[in-house]
Amino acid sequence: MNAHVSQGGWPVLVLNADFRPLSYYPLSLWSWQDAIKAVFLDRVNIVEHYDRAVHSPSFEIQLPSVVSLKSFVRPTTHPAFTRFNVFLRDRFVCQYCGLDGSLSFSAWLSLSEDHLLPKGHPRRNEPAFRVTACQFCNVSDNHYFAHASKRGLAFDNLSPEQLVAQRKPFVEAVRAKYHEFWQAKVASSGLQSRK
Repeated sequence: MNAHVSQGGWPVLVLNADFRPLSYYPLSLWSWQDAIKAVFLDRVNIVEHYDRAVHSPSFEIQLPSVVSLKSFVRPTTHPAFTRFNVFLRDRFVCQYCGLDGSLSFSAWLSLSEDHLLPKGHPRRNEPAFRVTACQFCNVSDNHYFAHASKRGLAFDNLSPEQLVAQRKPFVEAVRAKYHEFWQAKVASSGLQSRK
């Protein structure tokens, strides 16, 4: 229902027949060309318009800024499964170290999505079994499944929260090893940390 909105401007907000937006993320917008076409096809009512008009040799119409559909479109009951919606569900926070991706642009860029189940597991790609993780934590748990199989840790009957809790100590241990390694590397090179 969301058409491409041109860079030239004059986007049109599209409301359902009950005057609610069709979607919020992303906001339901049409280009002004698509809105004019829908007006001529008698599919929408113009609610508000811009102070600008378009002309043909025999006709002039003001550009709509808000339109409402004449027939009601039933909203989907389940939101689309996207990385962004996983981040929204987890409030842009890494589920392992607690890095808040909403604090800075660089922190937001470091967010990724982590699978809680190994490749080949039938439930691996379900939204509940994907969580937000910073890139460092996501890379830190690369060898987790090999570690878990050596220790006999189960995956099948655990909830996503239990899987995160089971994996968290492993990720923290790997992070600590990386930290110790780089502290020793910096100390041996004679570089001092800046405070």
